[in-house]
Amino acid sequence: MNMQELARKAKAASTQLALLTSAQKNAALAAMAHAVETRAQELYAANRLDVQEAQEAAQRGTLKPALLARLKLDENKLHAVTHGMRELMALPDPVGQVLAATELDDGLTLKKISCPLGVLLVIFEARPDVLPQIAALAVKSGNAVILKGGREAVRTNEAFLKILQEALAALPGGWPENALNFVSSRQEAAELLQQDGLIDLVIPRGGNALVKYVKENTNIPVLGHADGVCHIYIAPDAAPEMALRVCVDAKTQYPAACNTVETLLVDEAWPQGNVNRLLAALHGAGVKIHALESQKTRFPGCAYTPELNWHTEYGSLDISVCSVPQVQQAVRHINQWGSHHTDAILTQDEARAQYFLSAVDSAGVYWNASTRFADGYRYGFGAEVGISTAKTHARGPVGLVGLTIYKYRLCGNGQVVADYVGPHAKPFTHKNLLKEAK
Repeated sequence: MNMQELARKAKAASTQLALLTSAQKNAALAAMAHAVETRAQELYAANRLDVQEAQEAAQRGTLKPALLARLKLDENKLHAVTHGMRELMALPDPVGQVLAATELDDGLTLKKISCPLGVLLVIFEARPDVLPQIAALAVKSGNAVILKGGREAVRTNEAFLKILQEALAALPGGWPENALNFVSSRQEAAELLQQDGLIDLVIPRGGNALVKYVKENTNIPVLGHADGVCHIYIAPDAAPEMALRVCVDAKTQYPAACNTVETLLVDEAWPQGNVNRLLAALHGAGVKIHALESQKTRFPGCAYTPELNWHTEYGSLDISVCSVPQVQQAVRHINQWGSHHTDAILTQDEARAQYFLSAVDSAGVYWNASTRFADGYRYGFGAEVGISTAKTHARGPVGLVGLTIYKYRLCGNGQVVADYVGPHAKPFTHKNLLKEAK
C-alpha cells in the first residue's frame, strides 16, 4: 500500500476512535490480553526463529549484543504485556477529562478537554513486546497507530500484529479499520516520516542513531530520548549497604535497558572502605569498571584509561566511576554529560537531596532508589510508549496522558465579541468552575 494512503486511512480511523466509549476500549483491551495468552505458543515459535537468526548475526558481529538481549520473548515478558493491558483497563479514560472550566460570563462557558493526539508513528528496535504495549496504549487513549519494528524481530512482530488485529476484528461491532498498522521496511518508514499533514506524533524507540535520523528527516513532532546515560551520586553520608544494593541493582538487573546506571559519581568524602566494598560487589556481579588513571588510588582494580567519554551508554555490564568533591560538582557533571533521562542521589541528608532533585535537569530524579524504576509500568501507567527527555507536553515515561492533547470548548447562547469591547464593554466574570465545584 502507498504510505500516504496508509496514513490517510489511519487518520480516518482516528476520527472513529475518538468517539469510542471507555467500555468499548476496555472490552478491546480484555480481548487483546486473552488472545495473547491463548496464542502464546505462536508467539514463542515466531520469536525462536528471530532469536536464532539474531544469534547468528551477533556471532558475525552484525548485531549488537544489547539488541540480542532485548529480542527474546519469554513468559515473564508476555505476562508483563497482558498484565499491563489489564492494568490499563483499570485506569481512568484519559479522553474527555475536564482539565479546566471557566465561566467567562453568564451562559458563556469555556472548558479545556483532553482528547487523543490522532495518529502515532512508532519506530522501534529489537524488543517485540513493544508492539502489544503500544497497541494497548493506543486503544485506551483513542489513537490510531502505525508501527515500524526492527528487521531482527519481524516474525514476532507480525505474529503479535495478526493476533491483536484478529482479536479487535472479532469484537461486537468490530473495530475501526486501519486503527492498528504495521510496516516492516526502512523505505516505508522514510515515506511515513514525510506525512506531516496526516501523522501527529513520531515516537522513536531505539539508539541515538535512530532518534537522530528521525529528527533530521521529518517535520512531524518527535517524542523520545536519544540516550540513557544515567547516573548515581553517592554522597558522603550514603549508607554503605544501601549503596551496594542500589548500585548493583541499577547496573545488573537489566544492563541493556535505557534506565540502567552508566556512571557512578562517588563523593571524595565517602569512606575508602565503603568504596572498596562497592567495587568488590560490582566485580562480583560481573561488572567491568572503567576509571581514570589519575583516580587509581580511589578506585583500585579497575580498567584504567587516561580519558573517559562520560557520555557513554554501555548497555552492558560496564560502568564508569568518577570521584567528585561535593554535590554541586556531581550536579554539574550530570547536567553536562548526562542524557536528561534518570539520575539518582544516595544520601541521608534531606537538604542535600532536595538540592540535587531541584538542580539536576532530568526527566526522572531519584533519592535513595535505583534508576531502574524509570518505567511506565512501575509508575502505575499500565505501560509506556517510551521515555521522553524532551520538554514538550510529555516527559519521562509516557503513558496514557502523554498520548493525549486537549482542545478548548466554548459553549454560549449567542454572545458576540462586540459585547465585550469599547467604552461600554461588559466585563468578564472569569469564574473558575472546577474550583467552585471543589
